[in-house]
Amino acid sequence: MAPSPSVQRTAPIAIAPKPSRTGPAPHRQPGVPAGLEADLQTGVTPEPKSFPGSPVSACRPHRFLGTVCPPMPGDDDDGCVPCQLNGADCCISASPRPRKRKLNGNSSVHEAGSSKRSSPGMPARRLQHHSNLSSPAGSSSFLEEMANVGGPTLLKRTLGLQNDRYSQYIGPTTDFEPSLINLSTFDPQDESLLSRGTLRKVSDDETFLMLPDHATPGFEHMIEDVDAIEAVVAPHGRKLIDIYFEVVHPAFPIVQKHVFLEKHDRSHREFSPPILAAVYILAINWWEQCETLSRLPRPDVRELERLVRSTLQDAMNRPKLSTIQAGLLLSQRPEGDQWAPTAQLVAVGQELGLHLDCSGWKIPPWEKGLRRRLAWALYMQDKWGALVHGRPSHIFSSNWAVRALSANDFPDVEWDENNPDDRQDIEQGRQLFTRAVQLSEILAEILDTFYTLESTNTISHAGSQATHLVLSMAKPVQLKLKEWYGGLPASLRLESYSTSSPPATQASPSRWSSIGYLHLAYFATEITLHRRIIRALTSNPSSVDPYIQHICRSAAKARLISAMDFVNRLTPGHLRSFWYFASKANFALIGTFGSLLWATSPGREEADWYRRRLAEYRWTLSVSSKPGGGKSFTEFAMTMLDISTGLLKQLPEKPSISRSVSQVDMAAPPVPSPLHASFPGSFSGGGTGRSMLDRFGIMASSDFSGAQSPVSAEYTSDDEVDDRYATRA
Repeated sequence: MAPSPSVQRTAPIAIAPKPSRTGPAPHRQPGVPAGLEADLQTGVTPEPKSFPGSPVSACRPHRFLGTVCPPMPGDDDDGCVPCQLNGADCCISASPRPRKRKLNGNSSVHEAGSSKRSSPGMPARRLQHHSNLSSPAGSSSFLEEMANVGGPTLLKRTLGLQNDRYSQYIGPTTDFEPSLINLSTFDPQDESLLSRGTLRKVSDDETFLMLPDHATPGFEHMIEDVDAIEAVVAPHGRKLIDIYFEVVHPAFPIVQKHVFLEKHDRSHREFSPPILAAVYILAINWWEQCETLSRLPRPDVRELERLVRSTLQDAMNRPKLSTIQAGLLLSQRPEGDQWAPTAQLVAVGQELGLHLDCSGWKIPPWEKGLRRRLAWALYMQDKWGALVHGRPSHIFSSNWAVRALSANDFPDVEWDENNPDDRQDIEQGRQLFTRAVQLSEILAEILDTFYTLESTNTISHAGSQATHLVLSMAKPVQLKLKEWYGGLPASLRLESYSTSSPPATQASPSRWSSIGYLHLAYFATEITLHRRIIRALTSNPSSVDPYIQHICRSAAKARLISAMDFVNRLTPGHLRSFWYFASKANFALIGTFGSLLWATSPGREEADWYRRRLAEYRWTLSVSSKPGGGKSFTEFAMTMLDISTGLLKQLPEKPSISRSVSQVDMAAPPVPSPLHASFPGSFSGGGTGRSMLDRFGIMASSDFSGAQSPVSAEYTSDDEVDDRYATRA
């Protein structure tokens, strides 16, 4: 672009994007005429409202294919199905209007300009059933089939799921200068062919480099590998896939269900080897729970693991969204929660641009939803992995731009219309996954606030003020946890499932419920916060007001009792369901927290109370570890509990402190401590111990060192547990 004559030569010249002009596509599908291919590719274009600079010709694929524009089923007048799916102006729609979209299967809202989050890959045979188009399932299937008009060529509009190319995100500091990229000549498909590869521009600011799969290691063995994987499980591959979508998928929806099923119906060779192997390996965990398979010998899991290790490493040389899916699923195995693979997955996710906001990208709407789900699943894997392994997280808020999940980010139709239980499980699973993501964000705040090297040094350098500093830092996080728990929908509360649903049996696998892992994660998050408070109390016990110490320990004890009560109330339907990978360590954290409170008990009586409660907890875990009842993660928790209680035997015997001496008088204000007046911030000006604890957000409760571990008839939040014990004072 030439500079304006009025601008002096010494002035900086802004480099603007070069206007697009029509040109031949750099990659041509064999056997398809060039003109037809260009028009077919142009048919899948960005939404006009998001990208006003990219005009779209109406209904061009249908003109070349000699077909009639199929109108949208129902009463919408927005145009034909492909144009609606791709955000194009349609020849049969003069004035687009807000379209109706089904949410939760029974309510409708208006979303102007929004597109259906349907997926490609539905079979042509469904088009024969025109009567089905009035139902959500038929409409979605029709949309997905029409999205593939012209065959694999149109799939080139995806970014992370192309079958012959993979993408690399071009960051702002690479050898590609963003300002110079804008000088490239981009064709109508937003691509520019260079000697190093093909540039793919998805927005004004983000560009990817597209590279061919065939140049990567292991590509020539892909068919051989996927055949070997299928042979290990044959002839039970489809049954294992059904188990996966019944048990795992509702609570961990990172795979496009209908796409996966239809591809497998056509041929297992349509899959990337690691994603197929990962689904099989995870589903085999429920082999004995399936009446059809339980009498048959299990497939060779070791051989599957060998194949998936080699094929996943090869796939990381040509990363796609399926690579992330495979890695995340493999991490959910009982022995799959390793830290190094998590770090590698995060790196692959950044290579694919999962850490970016894809809302305005020129990719199909359904791929945007899939990217967000995968991004947040990767976020969860990183944060919970950092917790259970005690490692620094790899994902930082300063480099995380992914939008929060919404109903639009999930496929419209995934349930069997003739099975209301299937629909209920899918909807519950989506809420569970969304709430788990929100809880993971709170956990991330706790890790950043209390467990980074910088925060640890800050607290240790606070000296005698360390406890007050920790409590003041804990208050906003406690409020967020209270708000999160209070906002749980009724379908995700443990008592709603326990009282209204029968236990799972082999004849009713769909009634398995995975909400247990969400509640366990909540208790683990609470425990992670209170562990830091207890450590601060014991680091400088002489500088802490006795009343503050008593209330903090009482609140911690209430959390422990509530967590143990939760484990005691788990049913076979919970234990046999899918549990998130961190659950194994989260069960162990309950015992670790009890051991910490035992070790820091001021007197023999309180220490004995924790010893008895931990013995009861171990018995509960042993009952839950019967065959078919979640054996793997409960046995791990028992092992860790035995280790921690074994270490406690080395403690010197604690002094005997009578109840009248050890209990703080709850009715009378404590003796003010010199720390009250000296601590900065919310403590300036002094005040009673109770008012300061209120400012900290710590709930007051009585000393219940002689109490028995309750088995409550109704599950309650931790705040309610605190209130219950406070009334005993």
